[in-house]
Parts: sequence; structure tokens; C-alpha cells
Amino acid sequence: MFESIELSEEVEELVDQLEEASNDRALSREERAVIDVVDTVKLIAEGEGLNEFWLSGTDHSRAINSFELIGASTIVDTLNASQWCQAAIEDRSQYSSTEAEYISGIEEEYFEALQDLTELLNDFIEEEL
Repeated sequence: MFESIELSEEVEELVDQLEEASNDRALSREERAVIDVVDTVKLIAEGEGLNEFWLSGTDHSRAINSFELIGASTIVDTLNASQWCQAAIEDRSQYSSTEAEYISGIEEEYFEALQDLTELLNDFIEEEL
């Protein structure tokens, strides 16, 4: 399990409301972006890091575009840099030492960038929703 960020109660409540609303109507691109970002962060934190993201059934392009939309360009860069995981061995323990070092470096950048995500998300919500 990897480190994650503490989302504000307001963001968590908004995500719950949006997920409920999506049963009754199509969400706007901005609303969908908030859900995508929160879901992706949780997936990466609860699983095998960036490897988990690329091996999941997540719509990768939409998730990356959602991070871009909220202004998290460093996270976008780390997701793009780790895209090779999509074709890599599923079990991280089977990575070569070079692959393991490379993904560890990318994940270090990702988790550093994650520290700014709460503020970016709150600003985006305030301005766009």
C-alpha cells in the first residue's frame, strides 16, 4: 500500500453527490474530472502504485485528461512516464532491477506532486463547479 492524500470532507461529500447524480443525469466534463481524479488517486494508493493504474480497467486517457483539466501537470507527466507498465509484467516483484528503479523514481515524483493535489482540486471545484 502506498501513501495517499487526505481529501477534505467537502471533496469526499461532493464526489458522493456526483456519483449519485450520475445515476440520473450525464455529468459535466468538470464533474467527471473530479470523480476521475479522486478514484485514480485511491486506486494507485490502495494497489500496486502506478503499475496498478496501468493494469486496471480504468479509462487511462480520460483519467490523465482529468488531471490535466484540474491543473495537475506534474501528475500527468508521471502517469505518461509510467505508461510502459501497461505492457510490463503484472507482478512488480518480477521487474528487472532497471524497471524497478525506474518505476520507483517515477512514483517518488508522483507522490511528491500528490501533495499539491488537494489544493488544486479545491481550487478547481471552487472555480468550475
